[in-house]
Amino acid sequence: MNARYKISLTLFFLMFAMFIGMLINLANSSRSYGLASVENKAKAVAQTVKHGLTAHMLNGTMNNRDFFLNQIKNLSDVNEIWLVRSDSVIEQYGKGLVGETPKDDIDRDVLRMGIVKKDISEHMFGQSRFRITIPYVVEKDPRIDCTSCHEAKVGDTLGAISMVLEIDDLKEEGIKNTLISGSIGFILILIALFFVNHIIKPYIRIFDSIKNVMKFAHTGDYSCRVDKGYDRDTQDVSMRVNSLLEKLNCTLDDIGANIDEFLRHYENEEDKDPLINVKNTVNRLADIYKFKRTIELDADIDGVYRRLASVLHDKYEILHFNFLEVDTTNKTVNFVYEQGNIKCSAAQNGCRADITNSLVDSYQFKDLCERRFEKDSSYLCVPYSISNDLDFIVNIETRDKEEHERIRSIMPLIKDYIETAKPEIVSKKLMEILERSARTDGLTGLYNRKFLEENIPSIISQSKRMNITYGILMCDIDYFKMINDTYGHDVGDEAIKVIADTLKENTRESDYVIRYGGEEFIVLLYNCDKSFVEDIAQKIRMAFSKKKIKAGTESFSKTVSIGVSMYPTHNDSFWKCIKFADVALYEAKQRGRNRVVLFEEKLLENKDLDEDY
Repeated sequence: MNARYKISLTLFFLMFAMFIGMLINLANSSRSYGLASVENKAKAVAQTVKHGLTAHMLNGTMNNRDFFLNQIKNLSDVNEIWLVRSDSVIEQYGKGLVGETPKDDIDRDVLRMGIVKKDISEHMFGQSRFRITIPYVVEKDPRIDCTSCHEAKVGDTLGAISMVLEIDDLKEEGIKNTLISGSIGFILILIALFFVNHIIKPYIRIFDSIKNVMKFAHTGDYSCRVDKGYDRDTQDVSMRVNSLLEKLNCTLDDIGANIDEFLRHYENEEDKDPLINVKNTVNRLADIYKFKRTIELDADIDGVYRRLASVLHDKYEILHFNFLEVDTTNKTVNFVYEQGNIKCSAAQNGCRADITNSLVDSYQFKDLCERRFEKDSSYLCVPYSISNDLDFIVNIETRDKEEHERIRSIMPLIKDYIETAKPEIVSKKLMEILERSARTDGLTGLYNRKFLEENIPSIISQSKRMNITYGILMCDIDYFKMINDTYGHDVGDEAIKVIADTLKENTRESDYVIRYGGEEFIVLLYNCDKSFVEDIAQKIRMAFSKKKIKAGTESFSKTVSIGVSMYPTHNDSFWKCIKFADVALYEAKQRGRNRVVLFEEKLLENKDLDEDY
């Protein structure tokens, strides 16, 4: 049932209820008015009888009162009328005429209490009567003094008059008036309903149309439009609502068409309200924007990876995952972030996801990745291309099928964050490479002199704070110039690489190996004593002498001379200790090369520390 019929029906029942109420009220009013008229008529008759009896009494003609009473009976609508004497009057004057004693309880009650009593007998289709009994009470005034004739006091009841009157004419008149008034009222109700229906009809129609449009809009369809209005007001409403819907529909279409400029993996869900999709998309954009602003302020690439890890852990509730970097140029794989144990040998044997450049899903095929340590575990490995020479792999371990499917469903959301982070990863990776190249030697990959200069303050601070001793080795290939002169600079570079490899092979991860310049190298041995330093120096010397340096089809061996000093044993200035190691290296050259010389104070005789040895 549409709104129009609902309102019309409601108005009809409301007016009908009012009409019935009006009829009932009219009938009751008519009845009450009629009964009041009959009662007033009866009281007037009673008063007339009272005055007539008083006149008969005063004139001494009480015995002739029958004629008077019979004339009263002949009045219109008076069916019966009789007088009733009280006991005091009967005792004084006798019972009087026949029938002047109480006929029923009503007469007796009126004589006893001195009040008017009424009794109505109504029938819809039968005869209706009104019975009333009115007492005569003793009065005393200049005109009438009842006490002069009766042995009674003022207020006593001397008698009563009872009458029975027909009220059928009154009932018929009331019904007639009620029917006439009801007919007029019913006609007025019909006229009112017609005009009300005519007035509200345009508004109901526009309401029904808006309701229908809103029904489709609730399901996400904003293409429906409201019908044109039927008068000026409804046409204005229709125009405004349709204009709003048009703007909303166009805006949603534009957002849906252009959102991939911000979210590269935006997927519109057809079964949902586009407005809800837009809201969710804006929330996603806000989250991604905050993420982007945060990683832009991170100092290094590790900070970016930590932010990305917090998104997976905190936002998407992924508990076990790892990040891998793949250097596509050097074919190396490194785990750069670990949230849980590593369960594959990708770092040693390469990553299947990167090799195939596709998602690796453990539910696709049993034992899909042969690099896994645990064959029955469930996992996802997702590759992302960051730049031409860098790929990024997200390895996610899942507990069960349900979690696996959940994570697969949110992979496009995770990809948005990775795509957002991609420029920062590239930028910070490039900065890392530039910083590394600025502090490392391009030929050997060792730290360079710039690195040493920048890190000496922290080395000194750590040494003083923790009471650590550093051994300083100054190494130089013997007769290096002869290699360049004899075989060329390419073979000289090969000799530099061989000595660099020898130094790295014979030192610890906590030690620093630095190409100081040309064929000279400095080794900083962390937290050691003099004997350990000398042992390492000798080990390096002997290891290098056994190395073969290729020169085309030939190969040859060379030796190295090493000068040793101890910081802060020999001096509390780190740079002077480096000079002392250089002085000891010079002494090793002077003694015939291919040897290790520990710095001693006597080596400083006739030496200028500002001289570059």
